[in-house]
Amino acid sequence: MQREGGKINLRTMVKAGFLVAISIVMTRFAYIMVPLAGVSALRISFGDVPLMMSGFMFGPLVGGLTGLAADIIGFLINPQGPYHPGFTLSSILWGVIPGIFMLMYGNNGSYESRFSFKKILLAVAVTAVVISLGLNTYWLSNLYGKGFFILLPTRVIVALISIPLHSIIIRYLLKYLKNYASVS
Repeated sequence: MQREGGKINLRTMVKAGFLVAISIVMTRFAYIMVPLAGVSALRISFGDVPLMMSGFMFGPLVGGLTGLAADIIGFLINPQGPYHPGFTLSSILWGVIPGIFMLMYGNNGSYESRFSFKKILLAVAVTAVVISLGLNTYWLSNLYGKGFFILLPTRVIVALISIPLHSIIIRYLLKYLKNYASVS
């Protein structure tokens, strides 16, 4: 992560701001609702991809701040239900966890090896399992009074589709955005 005098520089903030805007649009306006029997509907969106990109490109701190900003600003622009601070935590973690993976991978090796498909797939899978299957299912269970294990099977199906899809998209974008990332 680029820093000047212990602070995140303006260039990184602007790039993260673009990712916030993209995340808001993809989460709040560009999504698919799939009606399901027994559950009102299942929402499929790619709003988490820019948050994970922020973590991959700029580290866990900027990734977390990107997630925080995207959730709060997105809720103020277009709330999709009652506010729940748990979803804000989840949004923060969508950026933090991939950033932690990038720190674990270290600066050793080339950019291509650090952002290999296997490493991205692992980071996306762990992030999705912890947040989408774990935390978000728990928040929905508490918010709407439905059983955790009632909601879980449909969310697992979506995760099985979204994890490889998100990984492919992130790998492709990171390949072409490497000149804009702070980690090189």
